[in-house]
Amino acid sequence: MTQSRTQEMKQAARHDSVRATYRSRPHDIHNLYVSLKQWRIFHAVVDCGGFAEAAKSLHLSQSTISYTVSKLQEQLGTPLLRIEGRKAILTPEGRALLERSRNVLKEAVELENFAKNLGQGWGDEVRLIVDHNFPVHLLTQALSKFTEIGKGAAHVCLREVPILQAEDIVRDPNVDLAISERVPLGYLGEPLTEVEYVAVAHPGHALMHLEREPSSMDLAQHIQIEMGPGSGAGKPAGGGPKQIRRWTMNSFDTVVAAVCEGLGYAWLPKHRVQKWLDLGQLACLPLGDKHAYKSMLYLIHGRPWFTTPAASRLAEVLRGYAAKESARHEGAPRA
Repeated sequence: MTQSRTQEMKQAARHDSVRATYRSRPHDIHNLYVSLKQWRIFHAVVDCGGFAEAAKSLHLSQSTISYTVSKLQEQLGTPLLRIEGRKAILTPEGRALLERSRNVLKEAVELENFAKNLGQGWGDEVRLIVDHNFPVHLLTQALSKFTEIGKGAAHVCLREVPILQAEDIVRDPNVDLAISERVPLGYLGEPLTEVEYVAVAHPGHALMHLEREPSSMDLAQHIQIEMGPGSGAGKPAGGGPKQIRRWTMNSFDTVVAAVCEGLGYAWLPKHRVQKWLDLGQLACLPLGDKHAYKSMLYLIHGRPWFTTPAASRLAEVLRGYAAKESARHEGAPRA
């Protein structure tokens, strides 16, 4: 066999390999029967807990929801849900497919957003979720600088929440940035700024007139008022006393009003209650070196694999102002 003939055979083999690779692409050899809309309706049924609730959430008829899920199960050839009373319960097969389909839907949304932002430089929107204990002056300064740098090319959709749950970030495919005490599993959070919490009560509260430092037993005899279920507030470093009487409220203003009325004491961010302390309407409990503790707030990228230029720039601005604030506190004279 001549050398030229050998080369021709090798080249033909390479062409066959390329053709085989081309034919093996998923969109060439497999028809897709399930639509993104079907997955979205399936997720709504699971997240809302039933067909009726999903219909209300998606503004569709219950019969449409029921038919879509039935058709989805038929096309997949496996049951995804079983009905117990009025509840839709995931089957083992449904649970296995749920998270993978969430990723598919999330990537589809991101692909559409990416397409919209192509050629627009910054993109048209940055979605930011912020723990409401993040200092307001830092947030407004950062947003002002961001607007100045971007010349209004992108706007910010801001949502402040009393307690930022991990699900708020994981389940919302549109969250670009989040500032939270808790970093969801699988996400990276970079330390942004510390928030100092102090134990406060009305100056006339019984804990203020013990003529000694209140003990754990003293605290346990009075109502502790705190923000929302599972809040980090009210839990100083090292663990506080196990409270017998604890009131939970989801509004900061209501917590302050309750404490000002003498209903109990609370651990609250110092920067948020400073004006009441200055006016004498609240006072710090005389707890010695345990009167305050600090908690870290983290900056989290909701979509680290798909970060828009605008989200990256806003994150950079937030870091810069947080660093300046930290340096200012470190350089301030100690009391």
